[in-house]
Amino acid sequence: MNNSNNEAEKMTLTKKDRRIAATRYMFMACNDFNYETQQAPAVVYGLEKALRKIYPNDEDYKKSLNNHFNYFNTTTWMANILLGASLAMEEKDGVKAIDTVQSFKTGMMGPLAGIGDTLIWVLYPTIIGSISAYMGLQGNPAGAIIWLCLNCMFLFFRYKLFDLGYDSGIKLVTTLGDKISTFTEAASIMGLTVIGALIPSVVKINLALNFKVGKVNLNIQEGILDKIMPALLPAILTYFVYKALMSKKVTVIQIIFLVIIFSLAMSFFGILKV
Repeated sequence: MNNSNNEAEKMTLTKKDRRIAATRYMFMACNDFNYETQQAPAVVYGLEKALRKIYPNDEDYKKSLNNHFNYFNTTTWMANILLGASLAMEEKDGVKAIDTVQSFKTGMMGPLAGIGDTLIWVLYPTIIGSISAYMGLQGNPAGAIIWLCLNCMFLFFRYKLFDLGYDSGIKLVTTLGDKISTFTEAASIMGLTVIGALIPSVVKINLALNFKVGKVNLNIQEGILDKIMPALLPAILTYFVYKALMSKKVTVIQIIFLVIIFSLAMSFFGILKV
């Protein structure tokens, strides 16, 4: 297809298209995982055939693919809901939905990961896996059969999650209509809130400097900086990392090494402590 194609030539996604997209994503969800964009390559691999039908125009197609190459990470099972909804939004509104899709994925991948990691990633293999493994150790083949049957059942369930996301996405854009910009803003706020809440729990900085005058011994971080704002230092570090990423002059890997070198140097001089 070439750039002469227009929006009128867009094709409607069929159930087969959605099945192919879901299968491609599930096959590659963990196989091309990386520490810069995490599951994003798998998302692009999964959706690219469906997106080609949605975007006959090459430039629009590239914009959509580049958008899906942005950072994405959630429980692979729950991702099907987000990807199905993303396809529905882009099928309905084309490139106008790209910002909404990104905000939607960013805002929802954290909450869905919390649900998926707990119920599916931990409870299911721990409980069912333990029962099946114990039966296998006892020489009972029913354990392996139960494990295989349940995994087949969950494969069907994952396809249904993709359909659920797709159907919900259509209802979402149909119901919101001209209010889609409001939804975009709300989803962006949700995403920022989720990321902001992660900062103090994930980013740790322990300042070793103390202010000493006579008998007074005051830790600068706990006694001064954290009194101004809790987790002030993690917030400052996150801000500088964010600005570095937005400048596009350094990659995520380079920033990781810079943070490691900075931490080692500050620890060596006694400014930071483990």
